[in-house]
Amino acid sequence: MKTFSGRLKSASEEGVFIGLGANLSTPEHPTPKEVLIAALAMLPPIGIAVERRSRWYRSAPVPASDQPWFTNAVVLVSSALSPLELMAALHQVEDMLGRRRGERWAARPIDLDLIAYGSCVVDASETDDALVLPHPRMHERAFVLLPLREIAPDWRHPKTGIKIDQLCGDLNVNQVARPFDDETELTA
Repeated sequence: MKTFSGRLKSASEEGVFIGLGANLSTPEHPTPKEVLIAALAMLPPIGIAVERRSRWYRSAPVPASDQPWFTNAVVLVSSALSPLELMAALHQVEDMLGRRRGERWAARPIDLDLIAYGSCVVDASETDDALVLPHPRMHERAFVLLPLREIAPDWRHPKTGIKIDQLCGDLNVNQVARPFDDETELTA
C-alpha cells in the first residue's frame, strides 16, 4: 500500500479513530467480542498501530430493531495509510472476518468504521468513493461518542469544532450504550 504523503505526526496529535462493532459471532470466534479482538490483532501487520482502546460497550441497535445488541469500542490508531487506503484496509479485515455487505443496518459479525482522521474533512460531494470524514453519523451515536470521549476527552469534531462533552450531552436520550462493569460479562 502507498504511504500517505501528508502523514500524521502521531495519533495523539491528530487523532485517527476507528469504531468497532459486532453483534454476531462467527464459527472461528464464538462471541462478538472475540470477533472484535481478532480484528484488532489483524491491524498491526497491515500498517495500523493501535495506540489506545476504550472499554467494551454494549449498545442497542441503531435504528432500533429486534436484532441482538452490539459490542462496541473505539480505538486510537496511527498509520502511514491515507484515509482511503485505511478505509480499504478496514474493509479487507471485515471481509476476512465474514462481513458480507447487504441490507443496511443488518446484524453483522464485524463493522469497522473510520470515525475521524485527524482534522481531515471530506464531504460526500468531494469524492466518488464512499469516504466521508468525519463519519457522517458519529455525532448521533452513543456507541461511538461515549467510548471516544473515554480515550480522547479533549477531542473536537473536525467539521463543527464542537467538543466531545457537548456532543455526548446532545445525544438522543433513547440511545443505550453502556460500558461493561466486568469484562467477563461479554463472554456470557
